[in-house]
Amino acid sequence: MVNPETPSLRKTVQSQIVAVTVYGDRALVTRRGIVSLTGLERELVISPLPLTLETESVRVSGTGTVGVQLLGVSSDRIYTTEPVAERVAQLTRQIQQLEAEKRHLQAQVDALALQSGFIDGLREKTQEPFAQSLSRKNLSLSETLDFLNFLGSQYSEYAIASGECKSQQQELEKQLQALHTALQTIQTPHPKESLSLIVGIAVSGEGEFELELSYIVNRASWTPLYDLRVDSTSNVVHLSYLAEVTQSTGEDWIDVVLTLSTAKPGLGTLPPKLQPWYIDTPSPPPIARRRQLAASPSLPTLAVPAPGAEGNWQEEDEVAEDNLIPAEMVLAEVSQEGSVINFQLNSGGNIPSDGTPHKTTIFNDDYSCSFNYVAMPRLVSFVYLQANVKNSSNSTILPGKANIFRDNTFVGTTKLENIAPRQEFKLNLGIDEGLKIERELVERQVDKKLMSNQRRTTFGYRLLITNLLNQETNLTIAEQLPVSRNEQIKVRLIRSSPQIQLGEMGILEWMLTIPPNERREISYQFTIEHPTELMVVGLDIA
Repeated sequence: MVNPETPSLRKTVQSQIVAVTVYGDRALVTRRGIVSLTGLERELVISPLPLTLETESVRVSGTGTVGVQLLGVSSDRIYTTEPVAERVAQLTRQIQQLEAEKRHLQAQVDALALQSGFIDGLREKTQEPFAQSLSRKNLSLSETLDFLNFLGSQYSEYAIASGECKSQQQELEKQLQALHTALQTIQTPHPKESLSLIVGIAVSGEGEFELELSYIVNRASWTPLYDLRVDSTSNVVHLSYLAEVTQSTGEDWIDVVLTLSTAKPGLGTLPPKLQPWYIDTPSPPPIARRRQLAASPSLPTLAVPAPGAEGNWQEEDEVAEDNLIPAEMVLAEVSQEGSVINFQLNSGGNIPSDGTPHKTTIFNDDYSCSFNYVAMPRLVSFVYLQANVKNSSNSTILPGKANIFRDNTFVGTTKLENIAPRQEFKLNLGIDEGLKIERELVERQVDKKLMSNQRRTTFGYRLLITNLLNQETNLTIAEQLPVSRNEQIKVRLIRSSPQIQLGEMGILEWMLTIPPNERREISYQFTIEHPTELMVVGLDIA
């Protein structure tokens, strides 16, 4: 530490965050700051820094117009008490203003109540005279209706106005409660804790020096998020590769070069070791024995990943008018080093330390696809559309949540797995009403001629498939026969049309190509044989 009587030996560097690389569970922060040196300084101080900083990950470097030697880095905790007088005065003014608005609203409610009471009294006093005048034809029907409309409109007007005032009162009350809570909190100030980094230096003379500081912070992460838009008329899947960045590190990232990396620095550099695999006979559990959890491994030294090409992005606004110019989207470029992929979003990233997810676009791409339909009529009488998509880009699609849209209609969400370049994957696009399936049990017959004390039951099904679409479709239909778990129960496929082989676990699968506006029929028959005295369970025929 420096003697306080020689303050010129220590100088504080005013720095700001210029770049952030976000990993799956932490982030690498880079700061820069310029300081004027006189040649007497022995320490440079950077503060305040967040407590989420990993002190062993700190790296310093720099350049300048004067020779500087960087001798080492140490850290220190600092405690400050934030001034609260100005904040207390501000909250007090806001509370007084809201209370004045609340009193004004209450006066309006009271006035409306008086007016409504007057109208109510007028109705009671004029009800009988109006009835008598109407019966004596002293008043016309139109005059009576005008008076009734006047009463009704006044009632409605006062009721609506009173309801609006009360709603505003409730909203003001919520705001007042929040302000009172905030005032109570700050009136008891708590020490604010942060970190300070001290860089030991040796300076050869006077000049400017730019210090660069990098460190790892915890409580930061990013996860992939996808929007998949399928155009069923053009056989194209439009993929929007998004990222949700979340951080509560204690410092805001404002106008920084933001890079998202798939590296996993927290997993360490050494492979795990195999431990002895013991086997033994069972033993009674010991009493009140607790196992202590192993300590977490320390963080390894991290290297800054090489950034990719710079880029920025802006979400494109689809407009219908021809005279409007759509926003141009400039997307991030991808760089890959071995198995690590970096997405550099050099767009002035702004991610506050609020713990909420912030979305940013990585890139957009169009993938060709082919469609096919699948159906399981035994379970549901609907046909489901699937898209077979190939990752034709050079980028790996990371595991993440995907929102699926079909012809601009939201279908649902799915979970994408790791999809390598040129790898194929499937998208389920929900029910398609353009194909209709009817399933009917056409035969259920018990053979009365028992042979060898065996009972045989025959089942027959028919399926009618109608293609209501204006295009040829490929449809895969899966049906199911019961599977016996008892050697005395025999299940046999007798016939199928079109003819197919019985698959594993009793699966029957037909692959059909149906022209537009045409119908296909499928039928099959199977038998179940078992001893007459044997009761068969699980035979739920539908």
